[in-house]
Amino acid sequence: MRLKDFYLELSVLLNYFQSLSLLFARLVLAYGFYEPALTKWRNFDTTAEWFGSLGIPFAPVMTLLTASVEIIGVLLLVLGLFTRLITVPLMVIMVIAVLTVHISNGFSVANNGFEVPLYYFLFLSILASHGAGEFSLDKVIFGKGK
Repeated sequence: MRLKDFYLELSVLLNYFQSLSLLFARLVLAYGFYEPALTKWRNFDTTAEWFGSLGIPFAPVMTLLTASVEIIGVLLLVLGLFTRLITVPLMVIMVIAVLTVHISNGFSVANNGFEVPLYYFLFLSILASHGAGEFSLDKVIFGKGK
């Protein structure tokens, strides 16, 4: 078997795992956003003060907005519902997190760098461009490819 033929056969085989990969990506992201969202809600005033110290305008409003988007995002990602829609504000949150907290620490997660938020952003961009996959309410409600 030639390398090209092998590659094409492997590609066909791996395509069967696309929706499973999208499901796992959604669940991992939901898990990753869950604790930070709860922490913001449990420590709302402290988080708002911290946001203000980072130079984020209207810190209490932005804390409310961020915590709300994150907790709603957890639910929607788990269900695979409105997946493409929720990825956009979550991606914005990741960009803001990188610019306000992580970028000055470099790349490495060991130094609280932007590595993990970058990975979240990339996972979210995959969901934004590919949708939730077959194992989702998006598929049930909106049909194939949504």
